[in-house]
Order: sequence, then structure tokens, then C-alpha cells
Amino acid sequence: MIDQLKEKVNGDAALTRRGRFLTTTFLIEVGTVQWLVSIAEGKIASVTQGPFVMPSWSFALRAPQEEWQKFWSANPRPGSNDLMALIKRRVLKAEGDLQVFMANLRYFKESLEKLRPAGATA
Repeated sequence: MIDQLKEKVNGDAALTRRGRFLTTTFLIEVGTVQWLVSIAEGKIASVTQGPFVMPSWSFALRAPQEEWQKFWSANPRPGSNDLMALIKRRVLKAEGDLQVFMANLRYFKESLEKLRPAGATA
């Protein structure tokens, strides 16, 4: 599923414009599976599945697979519909350089919401 992120984000001109000043690599962990997502000027350059020996990333988002499935469902319930709601419920752990994450929060929220089924709303 996460391997579709590049196509979905890069196909949204408004979203890539919003992130035009963002260049970073972050890690997303779904249960025990890790993915490195590299972003260059708002466009996703690569999405690479682990395992990794010594990955280099600016920040990481880690949550159990069940929580990501709820977040990526067609109609997520309150508490599972937003990255900050997941953090508040303490099921999503954000670690590393959180300045990058928080400064571009809307970009990351909208990017990860792209993995919901077509037509889904939060």
C-alpha cells in the first residue's frame, strides 16, 4: 500500500506545491515493516521498504499495523482520522527531528491520507 504513495502524492499538484520547500527523508513503520520515504522539493523521490541496517531519516512515525489500517480506512473514526489524534491517543510515536514534521504537518497529513480508498474523507 505505501508503495503507492509516490504516485498519489506526485499526482496532486496542490500538495506538491505546498511542500515545494521540503526536502527530507522520513521513516514510517507499520507494525514491524519499515519504509523510508524520500521527498525532494515536495515530490516523493522514492519509497523503499526495509528492513534496514542503519537507516538515515529526519523523523520516524511508528504505529501498530491495526492503527494504520484504521487511519487508512475509507471512513476513519474519530481518534483514528488524523495523525495528531493518533499521537494524542499514544498509538503513533513520532520521534527524531520533529521540527521538520511539525513545520510541514499539513503536507504529511494530506500525503498519508492519500492512501485511503478513493473518495474517502476524514
